[in-house]
Amino acid sequence: MYLRSTLVVFAAVCILTAQEPGPAPAPGPASETSTATPPTPTSAPAPNAPLPRPVSTNSDELVVAVGTRVPLSMINSVSTKTAVPGERVYLESVFPILVNGHVVIPPGSYVAGTVTEVKRPGRVKGRGELYVRFDSLTLPNGVTRDFRARMGSLDGRAPETLDKSEGKVKGEGDKGGDAKTIGEGAGIGATVGGLAGAAAGHAGMGAGLGAAAGATAGLIGVLLTRGPDAILAKGTTMEMVLDRPLEFSTADIDFHNAMPRAQSSDGPGPQPSRKSQNNNHWPIP
Repeated sequence: MYLRSTLVVFAAVCILTAQEPGPAPAPGPASETSTATPPTPTSAPAPNAPLPRPVSTNSDELVVAVGTRVPLSMINSVSTKTAVPGERVYLESVFPILVNGHVVIPPGSYVAGTVTEVKRPGRVKGRGELYVRFDSLTLPNGVTRDFRARMGSLDGRAPETLDKSEGKVKGEGDKGGDAKTIGEGAGIGATVGGLAGAAAGHAGMGAGLGAAAGATAGLIGVLLTRGPDAILAKGTTMEMVLDRPLEFSTADIDFHNAMPRAQSSDGPGPQPSRKSQNNNHWPIP
């Protein structure tokens, strides 16, 4: 009986000993215990998505954007009567161009251009045509930029017209002047013929013959005379449209040491329209 009790007590002690928790493991390094956070997946760009435009981190850079209009005034004069391809055209800016509050192209900056093609007006039909291309810009302090630009608008006072798609200046037509010349010739011929016919006793016949002769003389005069030339006179204003950006630094636009000068494009400006002049008139006795 005593032995059974001893065995029961021993068994109970073994069971309790097996159920007691073991000592806690010593904490390891932080790198072993911490779990790595999985990277956040990023969405891939669409196949046809446009690439982001690079942003300049240089705060010293000033860019005159494409499409900027620069008002100019002619320093010299160019005409289809005397111009040839390759002839130079000289202009100067007449209004400041600003970027981020800085005057980048001040008035008085020089622009050089080139006449690329010339077409004389015809004797019967066709207008005079000038093709002009802008090549370079020189600031008052001597900083120069080469580029290519086109003409965007032309002086509203000019009788010439501008084809903006081709940068072509076209002279005015003179169909009204041609008709006036022929009509004046016919009228003068009829007057002279009528007087001569009246002296001979055939006033009506003389007037008819005189009118026909006068009209023929007027037509010959028209065929021997060219139409109005296309002219860009000194002082004519226009707009230059940039087709590529112009980049400058703040040092490039330092004009403190630039030489002051008087505006050199003062001139008569566009020539008056030939239609408003009475150049094609016959002297009436």
